[in-house]
Amino acid sequence: MYGAILGDMIGAPYEFDRGGKTKDFPLFARGSQFTDDSVMTIAVAEALMDTLGQPDDAIRAALVKSMQKWGRQYPHAGYGGRFRGWLSARDPQPYGSYGNGSAMRVAAAGWLYPTLEATRHAARLTAEVTHNHPEGIKGAEATASAIFLARTGSGKDEIKGFVVREFGYDLSRTCDEIRPHYHHVESCQETVPEAITAFLEGADFEDVIRTAVSLGGDCDTLTCIAGSIAEAFYGVPDAMTEECRKRLSEDLLAVMDRFDAMRITATTYTGP
Repeated sequence: MYGAILGDMIGAPYEFDRGGKTKDFPLFARGSQFTDDSVMTIAVAEALMDTLGQPDDAIRAALVKSMQKWGRQYPHAGYGGRFRGWLSARDPQPYGSYGNGSAMRVAAAGWLYPTLEATRHAARLTAEVTHNHPEGIKGAEATASAIFLARTGSGKDEIKGFVVREFGYDLSRTCDEIRPHYHHVESCQETVPEAITAFLEGADFEDVIRTAVSLGGDCDTLTCIAGSIAEAFYGVPDAMTEECRKRLSEDLLAVMDRFDAMRITATTYTGP
């Protein structure tokens, strides 16, 4: 999950095109800190770890509980309006969102399951508790699938072909074609394809991060998604992992450490 959280941290200062749409910027600036993307990535990871092998209803309940717990613990992380209301609701219900929040928080689903089918199923569950619009679900499934394929040895052409075939995203544009006209938009359908394209074009982990940030728009979330896939494909440089850890609180780090330990053995899980 370091890839997702680093993408969030590094992209945060440059959201709303504040980075000049260039790849030449300081990786860690004054505003390089975690936002709602990281908090919810942690929340989803905790819920999925707690419920491996359990029925869908138990997983959904755990997701709601964990997301509300962490959201209330970090109430000023930058949540959107409807999601902020969901976090405080006594009986939170999905609200038909197709926002990119479902894709930015799904990283753990790409690591914890031994099959693509199980990965997609878990990703769907993580989306459905809030983002139950078909596009919201699709964004989560596509991101988690790309992570699974990347970590299990698929090449970029294979990952690209799968995403286009299964999810219908347009991955034909280059980042140079996307960048001039791209703007701040928070939908899955206008964030996930761009994030995957940044991953496909990147030469290594850091280059994926720089490429994603350079597209502008909602670039902390876009880079969170791209970084989550890049980690599975390239790994994360130790120095960047350490910079990430410096910017996380002890409670968040505890979940990260638990996740790192669990993902090594989680591939023995044979659930749905």
